[in-house]
Amino acid sequence: MKLIKYGHACVRLEKDGKVLVIDPGMFSEAEALDGADAVLITHQHADHVEPERLKTAPAGLEIWTCEAVAAELAEVPAKIQTVRHGDAFEVAGFGVRTFGEWHAANHPDMPIVQNVGFMIEDEVFYPGDALTVPGVEVPTLLVPTTAPWLRLPEVVEYLRTIRPARAYSTHDALYNEVGLGLLDTWLELEADKQGADIRRIPVGGSVDLG
Repeated sequence: MKLIKYGHACVRLEKDGKVLVIDPGMFSEAEALDGADAVLITHQHADHVEPERLKTAPAGLEIWTCEAVAAELAEVPAKIQTVRHGDAFEVAGFGVRTFGEWHAANHPDMPIVQNVGFMIEDEVFYPGDALTVPGVEVPTLLVPTTAPWLRLPEVVEYLRTIRPARAYSTHDALYNEVGLGLLDTWLELEADKQGADIRRIPVGGSVDLG
């Protein structure tokens, strides 16, 4: 299975000729959806889902997401499936399990929205905008590394709680070049401490997973 990093919070998984895309939001490249068979969406914020873009997505596309997002996709010509914490399903040849219910607390005047994390093929866990601990082994963690709701100590603690064999940065478009340099240093320090592959994949870069 190949994992390709797109801008900010979007990743693309490819396996046996099938394509699964997670959170193609407003800061990610449109080509992330090229040839997609299915899309997983963690929550309704625009940096994770862009309904207008999905209206022109490939024919026959399946979208799996929480109820709040599904309600905003009524005009998207795709098969919309709703999921919640504890569900399991298969789409486009990928086995998926769901963990978590709520987005992390953000601005005090903003309501906390639904957020569902996805475990794909018992290999890759994408928590969305939350630091969900799924309670199962996580070989590959897609770890959010910057957000209004997130601090560096929380990122480090999350990595040390999950202890994945591999962890790759996501939710990182808010950094400028200086910030990305600092992020790379922080992730390298944690990689050395844990003896794991913890780093940022450049946009357009990829890794091959077992």
